[in-house]
Amino acid sequence: MNKHTQLRKLGLFDARVPRYTSYPTAPHFGNTTSAEDVGSWLGSLNPAQPISLYVHVPFCRRLCWFCACRTQGTTTASPVAAYVEALKAELALIKAQMPEGLKIGHLHWGGGTPTLLDAQMIADLSGSIRDLADFAPDYEFSVEVDPNEIDDSRLDALAEAGMNRASIGVQDFDPQIQETIGRIQSYETTKAAVDGLRARGIRSLNADILYGLPGQTQEKISESVQKLLSLSPDRVALFGYAHVPWMARRQNMIPTDELPTPEERLDLFNVARDLFVWDDYAEIGIDHFAKKGDGLEVALRTGKLRRNFQGYTDDKCPTMVGVGASSIAKYPQGYAQNQPATSKYQSEVRAGHLPIAKGHVFTEEDHLRGRIIEALMCDFRVEAAELAQRFGLTAQAFDGFATSVQAAFPEMLDISPERIVIREEARPLTRMIARHFDAYDMTQAQHSSAV
Repeated sequence: MNKHTQLRKLGLFDARVPRYTSYPTAPHFGNTTSAEDVGSWLGSLNPAQPISLYVHVPFCRRLCWFCACRTQGTTTASPVAAYVEALKAELALIKAQMPEGLKIGHLHWGGGTPTLLDAQMIADLSGSIRDLADFAPDYEFSVEVDPNEIDDSRLDALAEAGMNRASIGVQDFDPQIQETIGRIQSYETTKAAVDGLRARGIRSLNADILYGLPGQTQEKISESVQKLLSLSPDRVALFGYAHVPWMARRQNMIPTDELPTPEERLDLFNVARDLFVWDDYAEIGIDHFAKKGDGLEVALRTGKLRRNFQGYTDDKCPTMVGVGASSIAKYPQGYAQNQPATSKYQSEVRAGHLPIAKGHVFTEEDHLRGRIIEALMCDFRVEAAELAQRFGLTAQAFDGFATSVQAAFPEMLDISPERIVIREEARPLTRMIARHFDAYDMTQAQHSSAV
């Protein structure tokens, strides 16, 4: 039985599985979490522990057809300016609830297109963030930079604000594929953005590239990866394109008959993966790569790799505060998601209310299962000793978990009383194996495919 046949038999090519950037996943959040709850959670934060802060900017100059993120297009600056004012108002509401003395360990501006903000907006927003809390000494401030939507004034403003890591979306450099997915971005434009960042001392660079795009072949993805490697990114996320037109109507512009088969998707991933490994990047989890010595590689090597809504991270902060429409916060007590519609979000903030739409309060079982899933996603293994120490899990209960998952994935795992380990050849099944420990709905059709 060849590898594809074995993986097909276990359902890899038919499965629709969450990416597990949270547990439970966002579709399982309910409306029982209130603004009052979040206010209480903010007030109970420990000033001795830095927080992460995520700022969501949902606007784009153009809407890429492949994207399933919650975004909206704009051709004028006025909606963006009004939104920035709402962000500043929300930051003030959060500050009123937080104890004094908190520091920001990680700050990330995501979107959408955060670099749609002009230089003055960037300065105003960063000023409000610094008014909320100072940076911790070893802080990281990352921004998603669109090479098509950046110039010297905005680069200068971001550098002045303290940005020290940038993330650039590449997707694919092939012009025909770019036309098909509605994202025109030449190599030259991308390199100019990278050069501009490095000229301002931004040495840490992330890049995203996609496999599974329409018309993508092994030759084309090989060429795109090699062009990306010439830019020498410190970290790369190799994401599988998720075709979900029932969730993102713009994806109806994507010709489905040009999409690769699930088996071809896996081959595309492996071609790209091999190129990163040959260029001496360390494999991080299921879909990330990092240069030796990068914080992500160090976290993996020292057993401190974690997973959050941005994917794999070396962020040690126990709390992530989300700001902006649809942003999700994680507190020790649970998750809270803001109103997704920008109009509703802005009206609630202007009325002086934390704009909470839904969330989830953690149970003890959530903490246990969430850690099992995170350990599998990060390290491909679960240690019985850690679960016993952190959660009081008995040897009998661990054996029950191990026996159950081994029955579901025969010959894919190494099982002992000490640990559960995903074999290297079974790593494409990691999300499916993680789903085995998900006590909530495991079969939601809207989730992305397993490869």
